Amino acid sequence: MLHGLVTFLTDYSVAPPELARAAEDEGFESLFVTEHTHIPAVRETPWPGGADLPREYSHTFDPFVALAGAAAVTTTLKLGTGVCLVAQHDPIVLAKQVASLDHLCGGRFLLGVGAGWNREEMRNHGVDPTVRFRMMREHVEAMREIWSQDEASYAGKHVTFERIWSWPKPVQRPGPPVLIGGSGPKVIDRVLAYGDGWAPISRQTGNLQDIADRIVELRQRAAAAGRDHIPVTVYGGSTKPDTLDRLAAMGVDRLLHVLPTLPRDEALQRVAVTARLLHAAAD
Repeated sequence: MLHGLVTFLTDYSVAPPELARAAEDEGFESLFVTEHTHIPAVRETPWPGGADLPREYSHTFDPFVALAGAAAVTTTLKLGTGVCLVAQHDPIVLAKQVASLDHLCGGRFLLGVGAGWNREEMRNHGVDPTVRFRMMREHVEAMREIWSQDEASYAGKHVTFERIWSWPKPVQRPGPPVLIGGSGPKVIDRVLAYGDGWAPISRQTGNLQDIADRIVELRQRAAAAGRDHIPVTVYGGSTKPDTLDRLAAMGVDRLLHVLPTLPRDEALQRVAVTARLLHAAAD
């Protein structure tokens, strides 16, 4: 089982290049960063985490800019979005951003995607929350056409364009892996329809057994559909040996340890401590 970090990088947290360099030096396989373009000052949608919405949600760096900084100072660290709210982007522009970043990092990019939870944020981007999952699928499909075809076209209900040229193409062909985020009742359908991996958040599932049961479902349905192994990336790490053993036995491929939004010294210390505990658990 691989170990990575996931965090909100902000204007008051550790800088992306410093964090990425530390993560790679400490032996982590990946670094994932979050996305929110903004948080509406007046909200009706409750935060899935309960209580008040943490400050970092409205201070988050653009993930592609942050990861470009991380790419410049690393050589092996995988870099991912956790998650990119794809329906809130222009798919042609986003396809260019993803392909460009995949070039800058030498093919180390992982595109975690989600439909989002903040309905007010979606509406400010012109997205009808009731169709956001359909939009997410069309955006992913349209981007794959751009990445894989010299002359790309796409015709959907929400995304349509005819015969465009767009380079660079991603280093990873036909494109970076797309990890479908979420734990809802239809998430396995989405993974099988247009995803390369599944990325649930452990706190949203209630307990590890929920994830274990869904992994079994994913494996069985993937095999029936003739799909190869579909990797599972779980958000919400643990350094307890028993929990790590259970997650590995469940078939989790990558565990992302949540790094709180911290200033430089505290963040780097937390990275080092987490790495040390993981090494101890593996002994």
